Amino acid sequence: MSTRREFITLLGGAAVAWPLAVRAQQAVMPVIGFLHSGSRLKSNRAVQALQEGLAEAGYVENQNLSVEYRWAEGRDERFPEFAVELVRRPVNLIVAIGSPAVAAAKAATTSIPVVFYVGVDPVQFGLVDSFSRPGGNLTGVSNVAVEIGPKREMLSDLFGPQKIVGVLLNPRRAKSEIEGTDLLRAAQALRLQAHVMHASTEEEFAPVFRRLVEMGASGLAISGDPFFNSHVEPLGALSLRHAVPTIYQSREFTMAGGLISYGSSFPEQLRLAGGYAGRILKGEKPADLPVQQSSKLELVINLKTAKTLGLAIPPSLLARADEVIE
Repeated sequence: MSTRREFITLLGGAAVAWPLAVRAQQAVMPVIGFLHSGSRLKSNRAVQALQEGLAEAGYVENQNLSVEYRWAEGRDERFPEFAVELVRRPVNLIVAIGSPAVAAAKAATTSIPVVFYVGVDPVQFGLVDSFSRPGGNLTGVSNVAVEIGPKREMLSDLFGPQKIVGVLLNPRRAKSEIEGTDLLRAAQALRLQAHVMHASTEEEFAPVFRRLVEMGASGLAISGDPFFNSHVEPLGALSLRHAVPTIYQSREFTMAGGLISYGSSFPEQLRLAGGYAGRILKGEKPADLPVQQSSKLELVINLKTAKTLGLAIPPSLLARADEVIE
C-alpha cells in the first residue's frame, strides 16, 4: 500500500510539473511585433523576406520564435494603437515598416528594441543619432541613398521635352513632398510640364487619372509612400483604364499593370531587417548596429502594359531592366 501511495504521489507531482515546464518553455520563446501598412493577403513577399532574415540568425517562426502581426491596411492612423498594444503584450522587439509605423513605435517605447525599414533619412527624421551610431533603441534599414538621377533619365527616355506629366503625392506625409520636389526639379530640367496632384484616400485616385486625361498628360510619376504601396492594384488598374503610363518604386505596382518600377529591392530590405532583429534577440544592442543602406535597386518594365498603351520602350531602357514582364 505504501509503495502504491508513493507511486500515485509521484505521478501527481509529475502531472503538475509537466504543464509548468511547458509554460516555462513557452515563456522563454521570444516574441516580436510586426507593424506594416498593408494587408496580410498582399504582403506574402514581405513576410517571407522577414522570415529569411530571421532564419539567418537561427530563428524560425512557430518553432523558436513567435510573431505578432499588425496590418494597418492603408490606415496609418492605426499604428499608435497597434504599437501600444505590442508594448503592453509585451514583445521582445518590434519590426516597423515605413516611417508612420516607426514613428508610432518610437513614441510607444524607449526600452523595447525597434528595427525599422524607412524610405526617409532616419537622422533627419529624428529616429537615430547617426547612421554609424544610432543610439537609443532603434536601428534598421534605409533606402534614402536612392538618387533622383536614374529617375530623371527614365523620364527623359520616355517623354520628350514640352510633354505634360503628373506627380502624385500623399499630402499627409512630409517625405512625399520632399520627393515630389525632387521629381519636379528633374522634370523642369528636362523641360517637361509637371503638375503636382494629391491623393490620401483610394477614392481620390480616379479623379486624379481623369484630370490627367483632361490635361493630355503623357505620364504619371508616383512618389514613394506606404499608402501607395498598399494600393498598387487599383493604381495599376486605373493606369491601364485611362491609358496613362506610370512610374513607381515597387515591383508589385508593375506586376499590377503599372508601366515601370524603379527602387530598392523591398524583399532585400526586409531580409536585412529580419537579420538585425535576429541579432538583437541574441543580445546585440540597437545602439551599436549601424543603419544599413540598401544598395540593391530593381528596374522592372511591364512590356505588356507598354504594348497596351501603344508606347515604345527605348532599347536603352530595356537593356538596363532587371526584369521585363511580357
